[in-house]
Amino acid sequence: MSKKKTMLTISVEGNIGAGKSTFLSLIEQWLDVQIVYEPHKKWQEVGGENLLDKFYKDTSRWAYTFQTYAFVSRVVEQEFYARNATHAVQILERSIYSDRYCFAKNCFDMASMTALEWKLYQEWFSWLTESYVPSLKGFIYLQTDPKICYNRLKKRNRTEEKSVSLDYLTMIHEKHESWLIGQKDLEKSIQNVPVLVLGCDKDFENDHDEQLKHMQKISEFFAIPFKTYCMKENNRSICL
Repeated sequence: MSKKKTMLTISVEGNIGAGKSTFLSLIEQWLDVQIVYEPHKKWQEVGGENLLDKFYKDTSRWAYTFQTYAFVSRVVEQEFYARNATHAVQILERSIYSDRYCFAKNCFDMASMTALEWKLYQEWFSWLTESYVPSLKGFIYLQTDPKICYNRLKKRNRTEEKSVSLDYLTMIHEKHESWLIGQKDLEKSIQNVPVLVLGCDKDFENDHDEQLKHMQKISEFFAIPFKTYCMKENNRSICL
């Protein structure tokens, strides 16, 4: 693993079903950035096995294994795109910190990860993030009601997510709130990292005005330029 690299890297965070992938595709259309999506395919194909599916079907057995691989695969993906960067700004679909503060922590709270596994996870996580992982310059939190996330999740109907309940989404939502809003027990590496909170209960996928509102907030908050072919027309930004 290489030493840290300096790059303006921002992570889009949010619950399962918040609309992160859709939101990132819109950012890619509107703003001059490089997008790094979650490595779902790597999680679904590990030596012929679907680790994501195993995690959801038998969380207690696979929680530590999956969270460890999620960390490694995220960092590998991020560094690959950083080495082949075509933009000054890199935006991630989730980060290792959402694993740490939301998903791995939730596994421990649900007793799917033992106290020993949680202790080991925290120790190597802290060491690696402080020593090797590229620093994040900001978070974009897609704050969404868990019930809306649940409805969106059911609509997209992914095989691995069939067992995801509203109670589970509520717990993950509460973890996001504690981390990104409450700023509790933060690792040194993300203390004082700014958080832009965007309310995403409304369906932004097909609402141009809602898209423009979110993109303007991101552009202003992080000083990211719009793409050159996003033009002003009657006080509206139009991306061709």
